[in-house]
Amino acid sequence: MADLGSIVEKVRSKNAGPFWLTIDIFCGSPEAFFRVSQGVSTERVASLFKTDPGQMKRFDIPSLNVVKFSLPRPAVQGTRADRDMHGASYAALVAEMTLN
Repeated sequence: MADLGSIVEKVRSKNAGPFWLTIDIFCGSPEAFFRVSQGVSTERVASLFKTDPGQMKRFDIPSLNVVKFSLPRPAVQGTRADRDMHGASYAALVAEMTLN
């Protein structure tokens, strides 16, 4: 088994407005894209962030070798409950996921 971060070129997370986050997995090659798109389920990412998979959006973009997830922020950006104003720390959790 390998960590996702060791298979892909980059995992990035950022704001997608005050209510949403986006996580981009830049695979770098068609082989890595296939492995990630088959090995990372929406349900697994939702479980990682303790959110409802029905509220998440997933985009597999084979022409760019990118898998993208968008999910509701756990707290509105900038509020007292917001622990990551820019949404950047979410990428580390995804990069640490293991693939079979």
